[in-house]
Amino acid sequence: MEWYLTVLRKYAEFSGRARRKEYWFFVLFNIIISFVLGFVDGFAGLGGVLGGIYALAVLIPSIAVGVRRLHDTGRSGWWLLIGLVPIIGVIVLIVFMVGDSESGSNQYGPNPKA
Repeated sequence: MEWYLTVLRKYAEFSGRARRKEYWFFVLFNIIISFVLGFVDGFAGLGGVLGGIYALAVLIPSIAVGVRRLHDTGRSGWWLLIGLVPIIGVIVLIVFMVGDSESGSNQYGPNPKA
C-alpha cells in the first residue's frame, strides 16, 4: 500500500526514476480497486460511474509513474506512446517495464535502489 500512496504523492512528477516495485505495486492496487469499484457499480446499478471517476483520478499518476519507470530503464518517457500501437506496442511496453533498472546514475537521476 505504501508504494501506491508514494505514486499518488508524486501526482504529476514526470522527472526522476521509479523502481519496478513502485510501478508494479501501483498497477496491482489499481487492478484491485478497479475490480472492487466495478463490483460496486454493478451491484448498485451505476453503470460504471465510480470506475470512470477513479480512472480519471489516477490517469495522470499512472502516466507519471510509467514515465519514471521508463527513465529507470534508461529510456525516454516518450516510449510510453508505443503502447498505442495495437498488440505489439503493449507487449514491448510490458517488456520495458519488467526490465531491471539501469545500474548507477543515468541522465534521469540517481538509481532509486541505491
